[in-house]
This record gives sequence, structure tokens and C-alpha cells, in this order.
Amino acid sequence: MDTSATDLAQIIQVVVAPVFMLTGIAGFLNVMSGRLGRIVDRARVMERRINIMKNPNYLEVSQNELKNLWRRVKLINRAIGLCVASALFVCGVVVCLFIGDLWLLNFRNAVIALFVIALVLLIFALLTFLKEVQLATRTLQMGKEFIDDETAS
Repeated sequence: MDTSATDLAQIIQVVVAPVFMLTGIAGFLNVMSGRLGRIVDRARVMERRINIMKNPNYLEVSQNELKNLWRRVKLINRAIGLCVASALFVCGVVVCLFIGDLWLLNFRNAVIALFVIALVLLIFALLTFLKEVQLATRTLQMGKEFIDDETAS
């Protein structure tokens, strides 16, 4: 395990590339956790409103919105979980690259497998996030239709 500063610098250069992927995943996590907070806040407001509503038309619309909000919470939680899992696999890539280079071990197959799994998890996280955004947009459009119906009468 006799490594010079130059060898260590080369190891660090190899390991830095996946760290950029971690930065991107951290950005996605930041966006998704912000959305989760706003969804939960809106769900709490809707729950309070439903408890005091008397108009059956508004009550039904509000209950549907609340159901959609909880669907969105589940989707965004799933997307966050997939992103975190992806980040953990990228960390595994970094560890394997560093230890393999430092101790001259062949982790080639492990690095490939971990990186591919990280990418697949990230793909599913992004698809789940897209589904949540589409549900949010659909919910907004349903609310707009309700407002349009109310103003037309």
C-alpha cells in the first residue's frame, strides 16, 4: 500500500466523475423534497377545509383533490426513495473505484453493475417524478373546469 501523492491524485481524478452524478441527484432530491413539503402543506389545508365544509358540491371536489394530493405524496416519496437508492449505488461505485485503485483490486464488474443499477434507479425516479407532475397538472385542470362551471352558471 505504498502510494505516492501522484498516485493518490490520479485515484481522486477517477473517483471525481461519479461525484458529479451525486451532485445532480442531490439537485433532484432538493426539488422533490420541496414539492413534497408543498403537497403535504396543501393536504393539511384541504383536510381542515373538508372538516368544516357544508356545500356538498365543494365537499366532493375537495375530497377528490385530497385523494389526488395523497397519490402525489406516494409518488414523490417513491421518486425520492429511488433517487436515494441511486445515490447510494453511486457511492458504492466511488468506494469500489477508490479501494480498487488504492489496493490494486479488480472491481471492474462490481463498478459496472453498481453504475448501471444507479442509472436504472435514476431513470425510474425521473419517470415517477414525471408521473407526479402530470398528476399535479391534471388536478389543476380539473379545478379550473370546476371554476369555469361555477362562473358560467
